[in-house]
Amino acid sequence: MKKIILALSLVFSFALPIPAYADQAACEAKAVSKEGKPLYGAAKDASIKKCMGAAANSGCEAKAVSKDGKPLYGAAKEASIKKCEGGK
Repeated sequence: MKKIILALSLVFSFALPIPAYADQAACEAKAVSKEGKPLYGAAKDASIKKCMGAAANSGCEAKAVSKDGKPLYGAAKEASIKKCEGGK
């Protein structure tokens, strides 16, 4: 019984981080210049960071719209995103 629990815990510990690596791999593939050449160094890191941040925040930022369907700006946008994320 202990061996089964140990085996399952190992399987799940390696299975959980996979989506994060998949997102990073997708962002690395998108890290190209306007001419279509791959980025290197700090430019690549900044592009990946921006892509990962956009992927994480896209749900709440997309919902930050007024009753008219127009995007919110400033404090109203921040309050809407904070409410969406659960008041963090």
